[in-house]
Amino acid sequence: MKLGLHIGYWGLWMGPEAQHAAAVAAERLGYDSVWAAEAYGSDAATVLGWLAGATSRVKLGSAVFQMPARTPAMTAMTAATLDGLSGGRLILGLGSSGPQVSEGWHGQPFARQLRRTREYVEVVRMALARERLVYHGETLELPLPNGPGKALKLTIAPVQERIPIYLAALGPRNTALAGEIADGWLPTFFSPEHISHFRGLLAQGAERSGRALGEVEIAPMVSVHISDDLESARDHMRPGLALYVGGMGSREQNFYKTLMEQYGFADDAARVQDLFLTGKREEACRALPGELIDMVCLCGPRERVADRLAAYREAGVGTLIAAPVAASAEQQARQLEQLAELAA
Repeated sequence: MKLGLHIGYWGLWMGPEAQHAAAVAAERLGYDSVWAAEAYGSDAATVLGWLAGATSRVKLGSAVFQMPARTPAMTAMTAATLDGLSGGRLILGLGSSGPQVSEGWHGQPFARQLRRTREYVEVVRMALARERLVYHGETLELPLPNGPGKALKLTIAPVQERIPIYLAALGPRNTALAGEIADGWLPTFFSPEHISHFRGLLAQGAERSGRALGEVEIAPMVSVHISDDLESARDHMRPGLALYVGGMGSREQNFYKTLMEQYGFADDAARVQDLFLTGKREEACRALPGELIDMVCLCGPRERVADRLAAYREAGVGTLIAAPVAASAEQQARQLEQLAELAA
């Protein structure tokens, strides 16, 4: 199992200087990849371009480029440029974001996500293969009919013959789609104990495309805080987990809350959401049960984290993308060092 580093976006737990330092440290420590994110602040592409010049070996991944933010052709242009700047180190992670960001920030409808994702990836692959973009889909039409549009092809070639595309997915049909059309699956709040369910969905998709399940890499993003004080380590996990379960989406549509329900924490998830949406965020954090935190995070003493790493390996995780959660850049660096030691 390889290690990746998730540096997030500015203001989450790292600023630009901390991201730079963490990426350089991760390369020195032997991490396989560094991943940048975006929401509605710092974008991932600019950060990855910056880090391409600061590193020489480590792979650079987008986790994720938001599909409603870019046309497929623009995503292909960006991917080819980053692949060139990094000497062929890009992993292209894509995701549909959520309805609030898609419609409220990007002005793009959050509908027909399975079809949109399938067609988006098809066009990105066509563009990166430097084919002329002639595409007649249900959500994408290139060139637009009855106008001056011309079928164009990318004027630059990526370094990699085939840039790997990973998909962020939570729901069952989206997970199966990742198994069908992607090179990797980027789950959030992944539980190794539920791998049989996830593997079944990925296998359904892989079967549809006539390939083996092993051709799809499982690459979860996992928050990490290693400490002899278990409760203190859990407390580091609480704000981020409460934000997603309680406030990332509406009361009626929250994919992360639904995932916790599937894990057997329906009552706890409902309580966290109620508290969070009524402004009681500290209480929402405290309402998260320790068992749930332990299931989806790496936290606590070294021996506990080592046991959990073994569980991720046994679940077939190819790359564990670690997000170190700590109060300072120095403490984040120490988290990276300890995790590398335990995973060696």
